[in-house]
Amino acid sequence: MIVVNFKTYKEATGYRAVRLAQICRRVMAETKVRIVAVPQVADLRNCVETGAECWVQHVDPVEQGKNTGWITVEEVEEAGAAGTLLNHSEHKLAKDQLEKTMKLIAGMAFQACICVADLEEAKWAAGLEPDYIAYEPPELVGSIEKSVSGEKPEVIKQIVLSTKCSVLIGAGVHTPEDVKVGIELGVTGILVATDIVLAEDPEYQLRELARVFSK
Repeated sequence: MIVVNFKTYKEATGYRAVRLAQICRRVMAETKVRIVAVPQVADLRNCVETGAECWVQHVDPVEQGKNTGWITVEEVEEAGAAGTLLNHSEHKLAKDQLEKTMKLIAGMAFQACICVADLEEAKWAAGLEPDYIAYEPPELVGSIEKSVSGEKPEVIKQIVLSTKCSVLIGAGVHTPEDVKVGIELGVTGILVATDIVLAEDPEYQLRELARVFSK
C-alpha cells in the first residue's frame, strides 16, 4: 500500500493534482498495488473523478452546522474521500482534538490514518482504533538523504509488534530498498510525498516503489 500525500505543493495543485491522481490510478492498475492519492480539499472532487482512491490531509473535530472555515468529515466523504490523514507533523492535533475527531469518524465507512512521531505516541494513538498508524519521525520528514527504515528500524519493529493497527512508515522513504526494509519489519505500506510530488518523473518513481510490493 502506498499513500501519496500531495501536501500543498504547487506541483500537486489544481490540474497538476488531477494529473498526479491519474498517475496513482494508472500505476495501481498496472501493479495491482493499492495506491491512495491525498490531495488538498479544493482538488478533492476533481481527483476523485479520475477513479483514484482519495483521502484528505485533515478533517476537523467539528460537526456540521455553525463552524465557518472548518472541514467536516461529512463534507469530504460526500465529495468522495474514502479516508483522512490526521495529526501529521505539519498539522499536529492536541490529544483531545484527536479523540473528538475519531469519535466523529466512528461508525462511518471512512478510514483514518493517525500520524505519530515515536513509539509512545503510537501506543496512545492505537487506543483510538484508527485503521492505520503512520510512523514519521519529524526530523526525517522531507529528507532525501536519510529514511525512517534506515535510521529507525528498531522503532518500526516495536510499533508493529505493540499495536494492533496496520502500520505505515514515512519520512525519507524514497528508494525500493527503503520499502523492502519496511516490509521485512512488518509494515503494511508507506506514506510518501516529496519523493513523488517533486520527482522529475513522478510516474516512474511511484512505479519503482510499487514494484517492491508486487514482487
